[in-house]
Amino acid sequence: MEIDIFKDILVPVIGGLGIFMLGLEFMANGIQALSVNSMRNFLAKAAGTPIKGVMAGTLITGVIQSSTAMTVMVVGLVNAGVVGLRPAISVIMGANIGTTLGNGLIALPLGPLGLICGGVFALVYCFAKSEKVRNIALACMGFALIFYGLNLMTGGLRPLRNMPEVMELLQTLRADSYFNLIKCVLIAAGITAMIHSSSATIGIVMGLGAAGVLDWTTAVAFSLGADLGTTITSWMASLNLSKNAKRAAYAHISFNIIGVCITVPLFFVSIGVLQWTMGVFGMGDPGLAVMVDGKETFPLVPVAVGLYSTVFNIFNTALLFPFVGVFERVLSRVGRSDEEDIEDYSTPKFLSREVANDFARAVPAIQQETTRHLQAGAMFLNIARGDRKAPSDPGEHYLATDILSRDIRAYTANLMKEDLPYDQLDLIASLIEEADFTAALTESMHQVARRVKREKFSPQAQAIVETALNKLDVSLRAIMPDHGIADPQMPAGHVSYPDVEELRAKTLALGPNAGAAERGTILALLGSVERAEILIRRIDAERKSVNRKSVLARANIRRENREQRMDDGGLSPVPAE
Repeated sequence: MEIDIFKDILVPVIGGLGIFMLGLEFMANGIQALSVNSMRNFLAKAAGTPIKGVMAGTLITGVIQSSTAMTVMVVGLVNAGVVGLRPAISVIMGANIGTTLGNGLIALPLGPLGLICGGVFALVYCFAKSEKVRNIALACMGFALIFYGLNLMTGGLRPLRNMPEVMELLQTLRADSYFNLIKCVLIAAGITAMIHSSSATIGIVMGLGAAGVLDWTTAVAFSLGADLGTTITSWMASLNLSKNAKRAAYAHISFNIIGVCITVPLFFVSIGVLQWTMGVFGMGDPGLAVMVDGKETFPLVPVAVGLYSTVFNIFNTALLFPFVGVFERVLSRVGRSDEEDIEDYSTPKFLSREVANDFARAVPAIQQETTRHLQAGAMFLNIARGDRKAPSDPGEHYLATDILSRDIRAYTANLMKEDLPYDQLDLIASLIEEADFTAALTESMHQVARRVKREKFSPQAQAIVETALNKLDVSLRAIMPDHGIADPQMPAGHVSYPDVEELRAKTLALGPNAGAAERGTILALLGSVERAEILIRRIDAERKSVNRKSVLARANIRRENREQRMDDGGLSPVPAE
């Protein structure tokens, strides 16, 4: 029978591949819209230790069905300082296991039901009023389209077996020797890197295997390469991020490369074990054909590919998990510079959970952390001056201070209890106000550093900029007594700084000594300085609005009395019955 290449092959293969990938996209988008924020928050809390990290990575990736999305999320959380490098490595290990759950589902023989299920959920998506119902329908529609697309691809690829030219070409892609095995792995890795989806590559391979175009051993070899190629996306996502984010991506790459390098020498042994296992559990031989409508199909090839991919990732994680600490130490040295010795301000230093519910002990911790936040903000002046010991990227440093600010406000707000006396509630409100003003002050100083860093000034303009920075430096001493040179030993009035209006006038008078862009930058910078000085005065006034020492003293007395009553109650004899 003559084969119509366009109708019998191109239409179902390209259409099926498109529907398959669209299904993956719909399913990921629907699930992520429902749960990605809660998953991100859960991950930030759960990934405290390597074991918890593996479990969290497996669970979340199993839910959102995208190891790519998961690793990109992890890289972003590392960049933001929410997750450390060590737990991030373990989360990525778990993500590799979680994504194989989807590969196992894809292997189920549900192709004929895919179209009708996809149609039903598409109607629900179109007519539903609730956003939540629409997202559920979108995820279910994507799930159904995956099977229908795979079924179309399998049917379209089947005629290739009757084309001698194609079969001759595919003979060169048989994993029948170690050389050919490595070639298959690298080709699959390249394809996965181009389409950014290991699930899509594995879906294509399952279709080729089920149609009998690829023998089942070669299909399994391609799935191994898909695990290697999927690391490219996380690496690309980390290119413009922090060094620790890059290291998390390198962990993903090195983890999968090591796993593939260990598995390749054991490949033919593992294939024999897989074939034996499938026979023992009554699944059958994946290499045996089954006649469907008078045509040979190999329905167990997708099952074999899914099983191998799952076992490979579990084996790889179990093998390398004990070396998470080694990964962290080695990767921490990659691209290390003196800048990394700078304190990480994205992580609270004094906000201990142990005292979170003890007002008398929590308030001093909040005050210390707020002072630390101010110190982080003052570093923007060092960044503006080009200090080598200061962070090089003002944006990255601001992101760290913003995270710290949110943690301070959340920790402080958590102190609010209904049974607290009014004076304590008033102090908590004052601390929240101070934290808010501090965040705004930090943002203004970030704007100062950002503007200075991106503009090159003439000598006359640079003098005005230096004066503005020094003026702000001195103003900070009102709320940071030890900032800069503490209590300079100079006669009163020996050093004075012009006000902002005078500096504006000097800027406008620069004339030909500075370009329009320079003058515009300085005027914007002076606006930020003015806002910063207003906020400094607001912080100072807020600290004086409540007698904090007195409130804390009364709180300590109350706590001591309460503890005393508890001790007395604990020592009192129990009457006999």
